[in-house]
Amino acid sequence: MAYLDELIAALRCLPGVGPRSAQRMAYHLLQRDRAGALNLASALQQAATHIRHCSSCNNFSEQEICGLCASGNRDERMLCVVEMPADLLMMEQTQCYTGMYYVLMGRLSPLDGIGSKELHLDKLIKRVQEQPCEVILATNFTTEGEATAHYLATQLQSLGVKVSRIARGLPVGGELEQVDSGTLAQAVLERRELIT
Repeated sequence: MAYLDELIAALRCLPGVGPRSAQRMAYHLLQRDRAGALNLASALQQAATHIRHCSSCNNFSEQEICGLCASGNRDERMLCVVEMPADLLMMEQTQCYTGMYYVLMGRLSPLDGIGSKELHLDKLIKRVQEQPCEVILATNFTTEGEATAHYLATQLQSLGVKVSRIARGLPVGGELEQVDSGTLAQAVLERRELIT
């Protein structure tokens, strides 16, 4: 059963997958969906072989430069820094941002051993130095995301570039009685004047 044990151990590398979940997945693939297992194996091999990081924005790409960075329709004077590729996709879905991106592939988390070297922040700093722009920090509003935004703001402001942070507050369509007190307090602090 060495192959089965190897499969279970391999599945455990996925986040949130413990020994029992990995075992259930392995049994399902082998008993119920062998074609799916072979398809999964092939897709993983192809992705691991052909997907790399864009040399400009650090997002996943099959090319040296990804499609967004290669597009001539992006505003190169704006650079939005996000934690993960999924965050970039969410920003794109808003259709309100047309600038460039930089994907950190994580956030500062000293307890997990993730520092500025692991996030390759030197690459971001070099990019901003080569092409000054406004940097929009769109990291998550978690403790680690806030720490990452603060660290980046300090580093980037020393370069003399404009640094801004995405706002936070009430969701569109949200009702006050259903919002947590921290979010409501932040919305009040970040209020803006109405122009009529």
